[in-house]
This record gives sequence, structure tokens and C-alpha cells, in this order.
Amino acid sequence: MIHKLKDRDALILVGSVLGLGLILWLMALPLAALPAPIGPAAQQFSDGALTTIELTLWASVFGLILGVLAALGKRSHLPPMRWLADLYVWVVRGTPLLLQILFFFLALPAMVPQLRLSEFWTAVIALSLNVGAYNAEVIRAGINAVPLGQVEAARSLGLSSLYTFWDIVLPQAVRISLPPLANNMVALLKDSSLAYAIGVVELSMASSRVQAESFQPVPVFITVAVIYLLLTTTFTQFAAALERKLAVGKR
Repeated sequence: MIHKLKDRDALILVGSVLGLGLILWLMALPLAALPAPIGPAAQQFSDGALTTIELTLWASVFGLILGVLAALGKRSHLPPMRWLADLYVWVVRGTPLLLQILFFFLALPAMVPQLRLSEFWTAVIALSLNVGAYNAEVIRAGINAVPLGQVEAARSLGLSSLYTFWDIVLPQAVRISLPPLANNMVALLKDSSLAYAIGVVELSMASSRVQAESFQPVPVFITVAVIYLLLTTTFTQFAAALERKLAVGKR
């Protein structure tokens, strides 16, 4: 039974990745068959969806790294590290994401001109910092949920603190934290639409352009909603299959 579950979840994992690739690669074909204003703008929707996925993936990777570092900072025995991590989480979670994106695009280059980046990478940095703050609390909770007895057992075997954390604590914490981390990633995919404010031509910006040109908001916004649903469903299925696979391994 366990082997069947593993095989099914492995197929779902592979199918989700392939499905996402097919969605991005072939999206323009069915859209092109639709009447105006969708058909003539099929490539714009496809390119916008690709940019949305790129924003999400880059920000997810950087946000996970920041989340782990911030979670460790909040658990640090050094007060400056705890204060810095607490300040980061407090500021980011307490201010709107749109304000953060505009700050990195407009205010930060005005203060430090050398830090001026392209619209895309500015959005990636802002999204990464935002999701990293939420990931920090999730990962910290996952670390706290690992039984203390396992850490003590590792120490009694002579394992170093770094080895204990990297090979024993962190894998279990990630498994425990996977469902909320997946939710953060899905939310990040939708929040990436705010990158339109600084000129990144992602899915929502592409839809706004098509709507402004055609003055037909209903078909445009329905099409964008369907595309977002396809993308979020693919991400959710991948995360759910990964969670089940790790849970089966736990048994």
C-alpha cells in the first residue's frame, strides 16, 4: 500500500512539473483560437504568465533561504541577532507589499543610486523579503515542533550542533512546515501581480493592457482568472503530493 502511494505521489509530482511546462509552452495555442480580444492577444497572456512564474520561483527560493535565516535569528542566543530578525519580520509583516515594492523601486535608488535594478529584479527582491518574513514564522514553528529528545539523542552521540540541525532538525522542520510553506507560495504567485505597479509585464499587467485596448473587461478578466486558477492548482497539487510523499516516508 505504501509503495502504491509513493508511486502515485511520484507520478503527481512529475505530472505537476510537466503540466506547468505544458501550460506555459502551449497556452497561446488554445487562447489564439478564442475570439477577440483574447485570440489576438494570446501571446501577451502567455508571456505574462511566464513572467509570473519566473517571479514566483525566484522569490520562493530566495524567500525560503531568508525564512530559514530569520527563523534561526529569532532562535539565536545572541540578542543582536534576535533583535535584527524580529525587526525584519515585524517591519515586513506590518507594512503593505505594494509599499515595499515601491520603496525598493523608487525610494531606495534615490538614497543609494548604485542599488538601482531592473523592474523584474526589484520585484523579485521585494517579493522575496516579503514571503521570507512569513516563512520565518512558519519554519520557526516547525523547528519548535521537532521533539527535543531527538536533539538530545544526537548530542549524546557526539554530533555537532551544525550537523544536528542540518541533518536531523531541519529536514523534520521542513516536513512539518510544508503545508503552510506551500500556502505562502500560492499566495506569492497571486501577490506577484502587484509587480505591475513598477512596470513588470506579468499576467495582470498583460490583462490590463488588453482590456485598455479592447474595452472588454469581462472576457479579459475571466481569462486571467482561469489562467491563475490553472497555475495555483498545479502548485497546490505538487505541494500536496510532496507532503503525502514525505508523510509516507515518515511511517
